[in-house]
Amino acid sequence: MNENRVQELIRELLVEIGEDPNREGLVETPRRVARAYSFLTQGYAQEPGKIVGNAVFESEVNNMIIARDIEVYSLCEHHMLPFFGKCHIGYIAKNKVLGVSKLARIVDCFARRLQIQERLTSQIAKEIMSTVNAEGVGVVMECRHLCMMMRGVEKQNSIMTTSTVLGALHDETAARAEFLELINRTVS
Repeated sequence: MNENRVQELIRELLVEIGEDPNREGLVETPRRVARAYSFLTQGYAQEPGKIVGNAVFESEVNNMIIARDIEVYSLCEHHMLPFFGKCHIGYIAKNKVLGVSKLARIVDCFARRLQIQERLTSQIAKEIMSTVNAEGVGVVMECRHLCMMMRGVEKQNSIMTTSTVLGALHDETAARAEFLELINRTVS
């Protein structure tokens, strides 16, 4: 991303909405916004395979592995407003497990792009499935969308839930039920 060009565009945007970009509070805004967008869209410069690196480990386990309540922040591709919430991931290992922090890094890699929640959920599931050759993968996301809360219908308490289940979690009712039960448990 050309941060200087983005700064110019933000300055132009300030003028178009009726602001004075030379006003004290706005003088540094174009620079700050450009840096913010560079961070918020860093997923375009990342490849999931490189993020995972050598954090795929041989293992004899063949059980379900769950990571719940992974914070997710993204930008809606329709209005470029934030959506945020939680991502729950489960997979059934088949001779390989993924370093637990890499699950969150995969989430961030895809979330730090302009997105729709439906595609984001699917991308995360497919990446985990292919990375560890899992028997099955499930991803559930629960997010609040500022494009729905701040504008349009202005529904402050709405939460969108999406899920993607692949392999055994798609094909086997018992495996899917176990996944859903485990992500809905409260930890004491």
